[in-house]
Amino acid sequence: MDGNGNGNRFAGKVVIVTGAGSGIGAATAYRFGREGATVIAVGRTEGKLKQAAAGAPAGATIVPRVADVSDEASITALIADVAEEHGRLDVLVNNAGMGAPGTVEQTDTATWRQVQGVNVDGVFFASRAALPHLRRVGGCVVNVGSVSGLGADWGLAAYNAAKGALVNLTNAMALDHGHEGVRVNAVHPSLTATPIAAPIVENEELMAAFRQRIPMRRAAEPAEPAEVADVIAFLAGPDARFVNGAHIPVDGGLSASSGQPRMF
Repeated sequence: MDGNGNGNRFAGKVVIVTGAGSGIGAATAYRFGREGATVIAVGRTEGKLKQAAAGAPAGATIVPRVADVSDEASITALIADVAEEHGRLDVLVNNAGMGAPGTVEQTDTATWRQVQGVNVDGVFFASRAALPHLRRVGGCVVNVGSVSGLGADWGLAAYNAAKGALVNLTNAMALDHGHEGVRVNAVHPSLTATPIAAPIVENEELMAAFRQRIPMRRAAEPAEPAEVADVIAFLAGPDARFVNGAHIPVDGGLSASSGQPRMF
């Protein structure tokens, strides 16, 4: 039984987590690993994956595998190999993502393509490859979106567009594959304490602005990666067996606001 009282609910299951070298991806791999799953931790950098696997909880089975989700051939071959080697695939967590600052005018074509490639194409390629295997076992997909896909930010046009596309791709997949026994849901974190967010977290002026917006003001305003991983594990687990096409913000109440500043 783990610290959350969930025991080994993923024992015997095979889980693929993309973008698993750090942050939310690594925390998600650890969470499934603690609950008995064989976790295939996917990323582009072998060193980061091995380092993350070395930090896994005792007894967890974390298998690092290098692949680029934006490369159709790379991620398709990896998923086929995993299904053949392990005989099944139960959960796909599409976590790999990237962002780039800039308005539409400031964003060059190469950056636009790269952001869409990782955040949208990668989910499409991985999901398409995984669906036949998930269908056989009644598996599921959990997409990691962002509050930036539920509403826009200043100066993040490419990222907002990509995460917005992920929202409706999740909806479409939930409609198309729910009757096949494959559930598809998404989590949408706000600012999370990951390496990529370090410049924001370390900027006191920016963090003061976040404190004004996030109702759950606490010592560590950004969510910890494990707090997002907990919701991913819920969506992938038996307690969410009738949850399909859901979008769960993991944002401390940020998205509950109308967007207007506090007036009273």
